[in-house]
Amino acid sequence: MNMYKSILISMILLFTLMSVSFLISKKSTLDLNKTSPFECGFSKFTSPRLSFSIQFFMIAIIFLMFDVELTLILPFISSFKMMNLYQWMKYSLMITTIILYGLYHEWMNGIIEWSK
Repeated sequence: MNMYKSILISMILLFTLMSVSFLISKKSTLDLNKTSPFECGFSKFTSPRLSFSIQFFMIAIIFLMFDVELTLILPFISSFKMMNLYQWMKYSLMITTIILYGLYHEWMNGIIEWSK
């Protein structure tokens, strides 16, 4: 019963904070003309957003992939005592081969090149 009471109090507090923040926020979505960009009395000619470099995005994805692969490698250091040498070498070489193949594949597709 105590758990339900704390959940109810949390929900009431959450709803209260959301309501107060909505009421005191300065942004009003009622008038779209006030929130649109203004250029000397003319409507906007181009999109205000700048183009996003796909090369930067691909480098970020590669970084994330190798970061995840690194988290797969780190437990092998502590698992050395739990496995025999043959199993440890087999699994370590398997993961290293997958990582190196991914790096080779990205290199051959030109994803790692900064300028083209």
